[in-house]
Amino acid sequence: MTNNLPPSAASLRGAVDLSSLVRPPVPPSAPASAPGTGGPSLVVDATDASFTGILELSNTVPVVVELHGGVPTASLTKLITEFGGKLVLARVDATTNPQLQQAFQAQVAPTVAAVVAGRPLALFEGELPEAEARQVFEQLLVLAAQNGVTGTVPVAPAEANAGAEAAESVEEPLPPLHQAAYDAIEAGDYPAAMTAYRTAIAQDPRDQLAVAGLAQVSLLHRLTGLSAGTIRDAAAAAPSDVDAQLAVADLDVSGGHLEDAFDRLLSLFPSLDAEGKNATRTRLLEYFEVAGAEDPRVSAGRRRLTALLY
Repeated sequence: MTNNLPPSAASLRGAVDLSSLVRPPVPPSAPASAPGTGGPSLVVDATDASFTGILELSNTVPVVVELHGGVPTASLTKLITEFGGKLVLARVDATTNPQLQQAFQAQVAPTVAAVVAGRPLALFEGELPEAEARQVFEQLLVLAAQNGVTGTVPVAPAEANAGAEAAESVEEPLPPLHQAAYDAIEAGDYPAAMTAYRTAIAQDPRDQLAVAGLAQVSLLHRLTGLSAGTIRDAAAAAPSDVDAQLAVADLDVSGGHLEDAFDRLLSLFPSLDAEGKNATRTRLLEYFEVAGAEDPRVSAGRRRLTALLY
C-alpha cells in the first residue's frame, strides 16, 4: 500500500500493511448501519470479506480495530461511545479472520489498531487501563485531523445514552507535563513537546510513557518539512553516509517498515567508526521505544544489536 500521509501524532506505534485486503474489483461493503440512523454504527463487526468497507469509512472517520479471540472487550466498546461519533470501533474475531490477523500481526488478544484514510496503524496489545486507552484515542484524533479526517458518524439513541452514562465517570487528568506535551503535539509544536517530555524524564527517569513519547516526537520533528523522495535519493547516493542512512531509516519507521530500518542500520553498523556507531545505536534505541517492547521485531532487533556490541 502506498503511504501518502505525512507521519504525525505521538504514541501511535508502527504502521502495518493491509494491501492484501484491498480488492479493487470488489464493490466496497458498507459497515452495518445503526437502527434508525441510516449511517454506520459506532461499533461494527468486521471480517476479511467486509474490511474494504472499513477502509472506505476511514476516509471519513478514524476507525479503531479490535482483533479479539472470540469475545470483544466490553470496556473498549464503552470507551468508543464516549467520543460521540468521532470514532468507530470495528471488532474482528481473529480466530475466524486469518487475513486480518496476519495483516495486523495480531499475536495476542486483544490487539488494537486503527485505520485513518486507509492507512492502518498499530496502537497497543492487551487491555490498557481506561485512562491510557483514552489518551491513545485522543492522540489518534489529533493524527486524523492532521490528515484531514475529521468527520463523525450519526449516533443511535441507545449508543448516545451509553456514551452519556460513560461520560458521567470523571476522566483522570494527565500528569501536567504529559498534558503540556499533548497540547504541544496538537498544536504541531514538536520542540515544545520534546521539552515537556525531557522534563518529565528528568523528574522521573522511570516514566516510560515520557520516554516513548520523546522518541516518537523526536522522529516526527526530524521528518517535518522533508521530502520522502529527497531522503531516499540521498540515501541511495551515499550508502555509507551515516546521516543519510539515519534519515531514510526515520522514513522507514514512520511508515511502519521497522524491519527495513533495523536491517539498514544494523548492516551498516560494523563498518562505522566509534562516533557513527554511537549515533546509530542511539537512533535504534529510539526506534525500539517508538515501536514498543511488545513488538517481536523489536526483540529481534535488540538481539542483533547486542550481538554487534558484544
